[in-house]
Order: sequence, then C-alpha cells, then structure tokens
Amino acid sequence: MFKSILSLGRRPNQRITDALYGEIVASARQPTFYSEWGVSDTPLGRFEMLCVHMFLFLDRAKGSTTALGDVAQDMTDEFFKDVEHSLRELGIGDLGVPKRMKKLAKMFYGRAEAYREALAAGDTPALTAALARNIGPEREVWPEAAHIATYVERSSALLATQPDDELLAGRVVFPNAGEGAGKA
Repeated sequence: MFKSILSLGRRPNQRITDALYGEIVASARQPTFYSEWGVSDTPLGRFEMLCVHMFLFLDRAKGSTTALGDVAQDMTDEFFKDVEHSLRELGIGDLGVPKRMKKLAKMFYGRAEAYREALAAGDTPALTAALARNIGPEREVWPEAAHIATYVERSSALLATQPDDELLAGRVVFPNAGEGAGKA
C-alpha cells in the first residue's frame, strides 16, 4: 500500500515504457523518411511514422508473455498521452482535444489493422498501398512508399528476433531506414 502511495501514480513499468517509447520515437524520426522518401515533415507526417513504429512494436508484443502484454498496454497509453500533449502544443483547446483524440485513435487502429493484414498475408503491394494511402494521401503516385513498405517488413522481421526479455528490459531495435531498404 505504501509503495503505491509513495510512487505518486508512476506505473511499475514506467522506466521500461520510457526507454521503449524513446526508441520508437527516435526510429520514427529517422531523417531518411522525410528527406529521401517524401514523408511530410509536419505534425501529421510525424504522427504517421510514429503510428507505423507503434504498430510494429504492438504487433510484436501481441500474443507474447503477460508481462510484455502489460508493457504493450502501457506503451499504448504513453502513445496516446504523447499525442494528446502534441495536440495541446499545437494550440488545440480543452474542448477540441477529446474530439481530435477520438479521430486520431480511430486512424491509428484502422492503420494498424491494414498494416497487420498485409504483413500477415506477405502482401507487399497491399502494404505499400496502405502506407501510401495513409502517409501520403495527397499523392497520386508515390514510388517511395515501396521503400517504406520494405522498411516495415524488415522491421517486423527484426522485431520477431528480439527476445521478450530484451523488450522487457527496455531495449528495442529498429533497422536503419537508409540501409537495405532502397534509396529514393
């Protein structure tokens, strides 16, 4: 009881969550996405890349140990807390935040499902189309979306090799976007 009172609301996995989320954010901000592959370097473009990386982590954690499942839930909470904070930094007022959060949550889960289905089926064209539709909807043609699809496939494969113990220690590794996934 005293431990929970003295922790002042910090979750038991907070250190792990902070470390993992920091790696996910850093991976989502790799310059290659924005400078070579045409992802818009705007709040929405950065949100899209963060969604891709959160999806990859959550997909890896799905069906794993109970402890990793708990961390995955904490990661989801951290992600949405970060999104809400970003909305407020952009000047969205208290009355507008819940409506936008609901829309962004729907966007995230819709994207995650599309990416999950394409990855599970090994359908690279479907993954490329989903990424292009979500990350670059204003483009009629976006050949660099294929590079992002290759990166997502490489990331998923790499995450599958990372033991639960490493993830539970707060360590997650994503590939370097500029290596092995093609150049624009």
